[in-house]
Amino acid sequence: MQLVDPLFNDTPFVVFYAPTKRLYNETVHFYSEVLSFQTVPIESPKDDANFGGEIGAGPDASCWLSSCPETPGDSATIQLLLDSKKAASEDRIQAVTDNLLSHKMKRDWRTLQSAVCFETTELNVLIARLQAEGCEYQIRPSELDPFEVYVVDPLGSLIGFSGLKNAFGVSSNTRHSSKNSLNVTGMMSTAATSEASTPLAQALASGIAQKRRNIAVMTSGGDAPGMNANVRAIIRAAIYKGCHAFAIYEGYSGLVKGGPEYIREMKWHNVRGWLSEGGTNIGTARCMEFKERWGRVAACKNMINAGIDALIVCGGDGSLTGADLFRSEWPSLIKELHEKNEITQDQYDNYKHLNICGTVGSIDNDMSSTDATIGAYSSLARICEAVDYIGATAKSHQRAFVVEVMGRHCGWLALMAGISTAADYIFIPERPSSRKEWADHMCEVVGKHRARGKRNTIVIVAEGAIDINLNPISCEDVKDVLVNRLGLDTRITTLGHVQRGGSAVAYDRNLATLQGVAAVEAVLDGTPDTPSPMIAIAENKIVRRPLVEAVKLTKSVAQAISEKDFDKAISLRDSEFTEHLHNFTAMNNADFEEPTLPAEKRKRFAIINVGAPAGGMNSAVYAFATFCMSRGHVPYAIHNGFPGLARHEAVRSLNWLDIDGWMTLGGSELGTNRTTPEDSDMGMVAYYFDKYHFDGLVLIGGFEAFVSLSQLERARANYPAFRIPMVLIPATISNNVPGTQYSLGSDTCLNSLVDYCDSIKQSAAATRNRCFVVECMGGNCGYIASYTQLATGAVASYVPEEGMSLEQLEQDIETLKVSFGNDKGKEKSGRLLIKSANASKVFSAPVMAKIINSEARRRFDAKTAVPGHVQQGGIPSAIDRSRSARFAIRAIRFLEEHYDEIASSESSLGEFIESETASETACVLGIESSHVKFHSIRKLYDYETEAGKRARKRIFWQDVRDISDMLTGRVRVKASS
Repeated sequence: MQLVDPLFNDTPFVVFYAPTKRLYNETVHFYSEVLSFQTVPIESPKDDANFGGEIGAGPDASCWLSSCPETPGDSATIQLLLDSKKAASEDRIQAVTDNLLSHKMKRDWRTLQSAVCFETTELNVLIARLQAEGCEYQIRPSELDPFEVYVVDPLGSLIGFSGLKNAFGVSSNTRHSSKNSLNVTGMMSTAATSEASTPLAQALASGIAQKRRNIAVMTSGGDAPGMNANVRAIIRAAIYKGCHAFAIYEGYSGLVKGGPEYIREMKWHNVRGWLSEGGTNIGTARCMEFKERWGRVAACKNMINAGIDALIVCGGDGSLTGADLFRSEWPSLIKELHEKNEITQDQYDNYKHLNICGTVGSIDNDMSSTDATIGAYSSLARICEAVDYIGATAKSHQRAFVVEVMGRHCGWLALMAGISTAADYIFIPERPSSRKEWADHMCEVVGKHRARGKRNTIVIVAEGAIDINLNPISCEDVKDVLVNRLGLDTRITTLGHVQRGGSAVAYDRNLATLQGVAAVEAVLDGTPDTPSPMIAIAENKIVRRPLVEAVKLTKSVAQAISEKDFDKAISLRDSEFTEHLHNFTAMNNADFEEPTLPAEKRKRFAIINVGAPAGGMNSAVYAFATFCMSRGHVPYAIHNGFPGLARHEAVRSLNWLDIDGWMTLGGSELGTNRTTPEDSDMGMVAYYFDKYHFDGLVLIGGFEAFVSLSQLERARANYPAFRIPMVLIPATISNNVPGTQYSLGSDTCLNSLVDYCDSIKQSAAATRNRCFVVECMGGNCGYIASYTQLATGAVASYVPEEGMSLEQLEQDIETLKVSFGNDKGKEKSGRLLIKSANASKVFSAPVMAKIINSEARRRFDAKTAVPGHVQQGGIPSAIDRSRSARFAIRAIRFLEEHYDEIASSESSLGEFIESETASETACVLGIESSHVKFHSIRKLYDYETEAGKRARKRIFWQDVRDISDMLTGRVRVKASS
């Protein structure tokens, strides 16, 4: 017998039973001729006790099928037996086969039946053989980038093959050990198994078992950074779940025109590299035709012709309004087409229901029911960057600049830019006044700022700014007032479409990706009775909102403005908008107006930075100081951390002019270090607290600040000076502080890493077959590595919480081999591996690169990239600036409220220390899911903290890791027990 090179490796020993001689022969032909197994006949099968049962009662015929008889230990081995008693009936086998084949274009076969799985180094050769024989098969994740292929054999068994080593050792597939025997009766179990370890992983695994959809995605309205990330996530999540994914090009216009030019089926590789690209690659356009019924009828027909039964629209309120109208009219539209004989009866029966889901892409952030829209923070980042530049030249010449930003019906961009850049004045449509009032008020504010010594003036005007009579306020109007009444050298800058352009910031990439996956889940869950959902975010949690209600609320804001009911317009915005507006007003007045608190309520509050520097620290100090001044409190700054206080009495009251410009500065102007109060001298710290009569303390920092707050709270038993309210604002790039899912500086760090990774990925793409191992910071917390993987589309990320195994690294290298092999030099796409510095002490970035280079055998190469302390530096992001202001002001209000509780307490010091009241006066301010909360430091430290690892016990970003791996096609090796 002529032997061939083995095609399959490391596979189980399997026994198949055939009920008839015909099926027996067809099975032998299938495995020997199609799959190139070698047949080895067995002599006297009825005398072989291994067959089981009585001697003489065994199979009528049998044979071995082996991929490589020369090396049995390394080969795939199948025992085929002709036994009508043990095999399923021929009719049953036919029914199972027909069921699988009928779902070939509709469902993933693995959701219907478990698979016997093999590994192969020649997946493309196998696919070519299946095609030549006319066999029915499924490929995952896509035909142009195949990792796995599944085929039905003549006995109705589902057979899986993968080009990845140990591919079936993951939780999402059934794995049969090569050392175990498995009896198969001509068909496998009809229920696939899953050992997913997290709720999201279970949802992802079960999602493909739901009713399959042909899912289309469309971007509409104005483009926004992050739309491409949203489309990418929708396309790949749909493919992962066994659906066909389509992109509708040029928005509703493409839907009305139809045809393959505008409605295209998308494959896995089609969206490669889209994360880092701005705008929308599938286009958007205005479409007046869709507003007419005939246009919607045409769109309905085009969708049915393409086989689409679910539509996800990424756009603003107008686009989502059109989508919901389309769904509500769908029954009448399809009925009209049927009556006109433009669609068949089968089409009418199969497409009676259309599922719609919306994701909000709008730079204006003007959609109610969500805290942020895709693209809003990227646009805000462009504005802040531009105003920072303008501020520098304005200060040089003592000029005033009037900056126009977008926001025709919503002042969110102008408001947030005003806070983030400490602008002197803003104009937004929600808060107008008469011409005389706004001119007088602006001149008063600007004049006082100038009188204090400020050299530059920045006024931000939303394009939809109006006065109380709904007359537009133009930049020219504002300039004329500044020139004529204050005599300022004034310039106008209109940022225009610069605000829409460029790559999305990390927040928008991640938001768009998470919302895209959630949108696919939503349409899979949808029923004819389910209202169309809109995917939103509340603080830090992705949620579903009723689309109709969200659009209705959004439109009611514009209606309230048109009716001059401005208080109602503001109330209809989300609570965060109102909060930011009040904060800006208070910070802008600082100590120029009469304080809002009576003299007896005014306190002496201190602020200190502890730990490593993080973006947003200075912004928080600026907001703390200016808000204290507006309330009448005296703000004190403790310089250089607790050693600065204990050794040098480095305490200074904060002056308004001294902190001018701090909102935009990175690092820590107060100075910071990692030394805790106990290490500095707790007694001296208490002495200076008492000397300066501090009535409250705000700490800004990471895990060292967390430990410091715990030490101060526990020291109250010995030091009455600490019997004051204290609150920690988490600020660390690692985001490892218990009690919060967001820390100041983490967003700035992510943006730095994403920019860094985009640059080196571009370099890797230029040299084609190259990957980079990027080592990032994060201590013992994998937050930064996980979210960087999500934002950059890295192949894998390694975090301390999971550690690193040789098996997983080997699997990821195999994935790289297949991925680069499928490119065949045609794709210009670099690959990244993200490693948290503490993920492994053995596998450092250089060691990983050496291993990859050794295994790659010159088919591709690996380099290392270590951004180091670049991750800590730089100008704070717009998110860190705005949130720092919000957190600082929340912290001051916390001090105000809890000071009275402590002062009014009649308990003794000992009783106070043990009381519930005491534990609630020393807290961590943080975001948990959809809420901003204050958590007792005592409870957090005792129950939620891994002190030795400097981390929180509960990992809240595991879902993010699952989604990242899903969208890159990474195979996870199941941890050994």
